[in-house]
Amino acid sequence: MIIKLHCFGESGNSYKAALALEMSGLDWEPVFVDFFNGETRTPEYRADVNEMGEAPVLIDGDFRTTQSGAIQAYVTEKSGKFGGKDRDENYEIFRWVLWDNHKLSSMAGLTRFLINFLPEKHRNPDVIAFNQGRLKAAYQVLNDHLSGRDWIVGDGMTNADISCCGYLYYPEPFGFDRADWPQIDAWLTRLSEQPGWKHPYDLMPGKPSDRA
Repeated sequence: MIIKLHCFGESGNSYKAALALEMSGLDWEPVFVDFFNGETRTPEYRADVNEMGEAPVLIDGDFRTTQSGAIQAYVTEKSGKFGGKDRDENYEIFRWVLWDNHKLSSMAGLTRFLINFLPEKHRNPDVIAFNQGRLKAAYQVLNDHLSGRDWIVGDGMTNADISCCGYLYYPEPFGFDRADWPQIDAWLTRLSEQPGWKHPYDLMPGKPSDRA
C-alpha cells in the first residue's frame, strides 16, 4: 500500500515529512493541500483529514498521524533509517527535532510567510525584525554546533538534519543568507548531495508561481 502525504510545496513542515519519505525509499505519494485557498480551514478538512487544521498529514492504511516530527519518527520506525545508533543518539535526535520545531522552523516559517505571502499592507516591520532577531540566534546555535562535524547528531544523516533543514532551501527571502553561515552552508550542500534529496518545489505540488 502506498503511503499518502497531504502536503503542499510551500510548507517547510511538509517538506520535512516528504523528504524523509523520499530519502527512506518507502513508496509514497503527495496529496495536494490547497492551503492558500483555505482548504485547511474548512470543516471538511478538519473532519476528514486533520482536526488541527494543519499539514502535513500522513496516512498509511489504517494509520494516520500529523506533525512533521511524528511523521519522521514513523518513517524511521517503518524504514529503519534516520535514527540513532543507540539510546543516547536517539534522545539527542529528539532534542534537536524539538529545538528546531520551537526555535528554528517555527520562526523561519512565520517570518517567510509574513514577508512573502501576507498582503503587503498587513506586514508589520517590527514583528518581522523581532522574528529575524530570534532566527539569527538560532542560526548561530546551529552554525556553532556544526563546526567540525558533518551532521547534527552522530556520523550520518538523521531526523535532526531533516527537521532543521526544513525551511533553509527555500528561495524566498526571509533574512537567511547561506553565505553568512559557512557551517550551515556546507551542511546544506552535504544534505543535498545525498541519494534521494529533492528541492521542496520538486518534491511536492504547489509553488508560488502557480498563483502568479
